[in-house]
Formats: sequence, structure tokens, C-alpha cells
Amino acid sequence: MSIDVENVTDPSRLVAGAPRTSGSVEGDSGSVTGTDLDLGLLRVATAGSVDDGKSTLIGRLLLDSKAIFEDQLEAVEATSKAKGHDHTDLALLTDGLRSEREQGITIDVAYRYFATPRRKFILADTPGHAQYTRNMVTGASTADLGLVLVDARHGLTEQSRRHTVLLSLLQVPHITLVVNKMDLVGYDESVYTRIRDEFLAFTEQLQVPAVATFPISALVGDNVVETSDAMPWYSGTSLLEHLETAESADLFETKGDRFPVQYVIRPQQGEHRDYRGYAGRVEAGTFHVGQEVVVLPSGVRTTIAGIDTLDATHEQAVTGQSVTLRLGDDVDVSRGDLIADAEHAPEVTREITATVCWMTTGTLHSRQKLLLKHTTRTVKAIVDGLGARLDVNTLERDGEASELGLNEVGTVSLRLSQPLAVDAYATHRATGSFILIDPATGNTVGAGMISGTHGVEYSI
Repeated sequence: MSIDVENVTDPSRLVAGAPRTSGSVEGDSGSVTGTDLDLGLLRVATAGSVDDGKSTLIGRLLLDSKAIFEDQLEAVEATSKAKGHDHTDLALLTDGLRSEREQGITIDVAYRYFATPRRKFILADTPGHAQYTRNMVTGASTADLGLVLVDARHGLTEQSRRHTVLLSLLQVPHITLVVNKMDLVGYDESVYTRIRDEFLAFTEQLQVPAVATFPISALVGDNVVETSDAMPWYSGTSLLEHLETAESADLFETKGDRFPVQYVIRPQQGEHRDYRGYAGRVEAGTFHVGQEVVVLPSGVRTTIAGIDTLDATHEQAVTGQSVTLRLGDDVDVSRGDLIADAEHAPEVTREITATVCWMTTGTLHSRQKLLLKHTTRTVKAIVDGLGARLDVNTLERDGEASELGLNEVGTVSLRLSQPLAVDAYATHRATGSFILIDPATGNTVGAGMISGTHGVEYSI
């Protein structure tokens, strides 16, 4: 497929929809063959400013992929008519809260599930208002692909840039620009090209390896599930075909197996009187019977004696499985400990450096005391210092900043009351992320992505 890429800062970073005859999309990890019908589950999160059409897009995907029951559609049509709309308001399919429907906005994260013959999807409809940025972070934290919607009439806004920065910081593998409401600008190619080039230049500064771009109209359905004749200048695929061929995060290799312990199972009765197992979810890698592992933070080494689920025993457990591990030795293991493969163990430390997104009206500042929840362990933490604050518009770092305000992002150093086994977020999402909690209220006030450790390391 040929596409006009003039004025693009780096044309090689542009991922355009491939022709339907080839069924392939060139992405940041190579070529993905469209004929592969077993691509696994894809988690998709929408992002962008308010009124850019995120909820409408998800409604259109659900409607055109036949994922809506007839009575649901009838209810939405009736509500749309009662509101005086001359069209079916597809945003009502995801905006379920009364306050959302009254204001015509998204407040909470709404999850919708649907499937095509080629793939299963979980769609996270996240809010666009700045005051609900924390909800956007929640929805995008587990996403494999982020859809950044932009209103063709308004172009990139501060919130569009903020959400793109957050998707980049959250290491979402695929970022896709969706220029929506093309019908309101007369399907003008120059409008799409201008927004596309501006977005590519912005993401280049974020070192996003590849970006896909699509001109659509979610309200009308142009280029969403099927390509549209309204934009003859666009020769790429539909947005849905791009979603069907994108790789999920589970397909990207990570070095090291990770198993945070959630619960110790010790019945001490009946036939299981001597049973001792450690329940949790495999966050990375594959564990197998006989494997040498290390329990952290203690550093004790042992082997896996068995892997159990409710009704069976297994030889191995893979990423995403919830299982119970039995160890070959009597080891002191409790909730919050981490079982990892001995060859690629994470670092154990009491001091970390992280990129933090602050999510409350109060400020984050030096010497502030907080609670830090990392996997299944919660420890006390104190802010050791603020390295720099990031301007989401210019991407400049203010090294003189002394605090972070609501929705601001910065590099923060933290000291912990107890050692944690951590990875860099770039290599392991689960063990490289944490949330910050106000010890007085119990409210979540920040989310962090670990970039490294500092100071004196904790020795095991």
C-alpha cells in the first residue's frame, strides 16, 4: 500500500493499514499475519479529550460487529429519541451511570467485551475530562493497545497529549491515532494529514516505536468496521481489522518468572493436614515442576514440588493463570512475598526511583509519608525527593520543581520501610508498578512506574 507521507518527521514510524489482499499490518514488532485466527485476547483502552467520541466509537464497534442484543439497541434508540437526538446515540451503550447520561460525558471506566471470528476483545472506555485522568490511568494500565481519539475539528489538545504521554509511560505496546468526526470537516484529507503529522512528531519525542493512524467517523461508521467510500484518498484497512491483527502484550517476551503470593493455604485437617501451598497469579513467565526458584525478599532458594488448581494438578503454569504452588522445602513464605525463577530474580531494595502520576488535589512533596502497594505487599514509604516534573505539552523536564499537583507527572525517589523485590516497569509491568495510598483516608493518590533503584541496596 502506498500512502503520502510527506512532511512526516520519520515516515518509517507510520503504521498504515495494509491492503485487504495482504492482511498484514507492519508494527513495532514486525509483521503480523492477518490470516492467523488465534491471536488471543486484546485489551484496548480509549484515550483523548472530552467529546472526541470515545464512547461513540466503542458503541459503533459493538453495533457493527453484532455484539449488541436487540433489546439493548431498542433501549438506546428510545433514550436517544427521548433526548431529542435525530440519530442513535451509541455512547449510551457504555455510559451507564446516570450522571454520565445526564451530562453526556464519561466519568468511570466502562468495560465491554465482544468477539469477532478472529479475536476476543476487552474494551475500556476511559474518561476524557482532566479531573478523571486517574480513571484513564486505571483503564490503560493493563491495555495492549491505546486508541487516542482526536476530534478532526479541534486537532490535538492538551488532554490528547497528556493521555498519549501516559500511554507511553505505561508502556502500552501499541498506540493508535484515530482522527474522528471526519464527516464534520467534509472528509478533508488535509485536515487528517495535518493532525497525523503533528501527532507523529509528538510521539517521536516520546520514542514511541510505531504509530498507526486512521481517519474515521464513529457516528456514521466510516472506516470503523468496514472501509468507506466517503474517503477515497484513504487506501488502508478498517480500524477493526487493525485491532484484529495487533499483538497482545502476552506475546512479547519478558525475561524472568514472577509469582506474587496472595494467600497461604494451610488446611491442617483431614487428608490435607500437612498440605502447604501458596496461592497467587502468574504475572510473568512459566513455572514448572522441578524448577529452581527463589523466595523474595528473604532470598531462600528451593524448588517447585507441585502446581495445583481446584480440581487438578499440573506440570506447569503460564502467565495469567491463578494457581497454588507447592515448594520442595519448608520455607517461610507469606502474603506479599514474591516467588521468582532463580536465574533471573528481580532486585531487592528499600529505595526506588519511579515516574509517578499524581491523582489527587493535594500535592506530592518531599518528606511526605505515604503507603505504597506493590503487587500483594503494602509498605510505608516516604518521598525522598522530586527529580523532575514533566510538561505534557512540551515534554520538557523541570528539574527545579518541588512538588507535583493534580494530574502532573514527575520522577520521584522513595524510601521504603521494608524491602521489595522490584523490576523496571519497562521489563515487567506487574512487578514494576505500584500505587500510592494516603494513610489517613485510604484513597489512592498516585500511580508509579519503577525506572530503577538508588542509594544503598538491600542485601540478601
